[in-house]
Amino acid sequence: MTSATLAKPYRVRTLVLCFVAAATLCIGTVPGFAQQPTQSNSPVDIRPDASETHSWTVTQLLPLTVSEAWQMSGKNEDKFFDMVQDLAAFSAQKRGLVLPASEEAGRQAGEYIKQQAKLDHDQLLYAVVDQAVRKVGKRAPEQASGAPAK
Repeated sequence: MTSATLAKPYRVRTLVLCFVAAATLCIGTVPGFAQQPTQSNSPVDIRPDASETHSWTVTQLLPLTVSEAWQMSGKNEDKFFDMVQDLAAFSAQKRGLVLPASEEAGRQAGEYIKQQAKLDHDQLLYAVVDQAVRKVGKRAPEQASGAPAK
């Protein structure tokens, strides 16, 4: 394996960790649900390991406030991070965006999530994550047919 091959998983992990760390640092209280599979054209896979099972679906996460999501996670940063990852992957897929595999993008998204969650714990977590994805995501490349990726 080359050093470039080894570096990519670390960059992806760093992006994800920045997303979650920022969100969890600003929250006082937030809950957990079976993972709904999402598909994305993004080279960055921020979804939790496929071998992991969760007690939530993305559909269950969508209406939760920041505080409710924290409660659902059992106030567990890893579970909350998984929730944010699921919501970010869902948002990127729905918006046809690709999440860049860079520390700067992860830091930017994480800082935004942290800032916004601190401002209002009663806002929807998905709204905060979606806005962060919109800030750092790039339009997915067009498919061979010339039609935009969906």
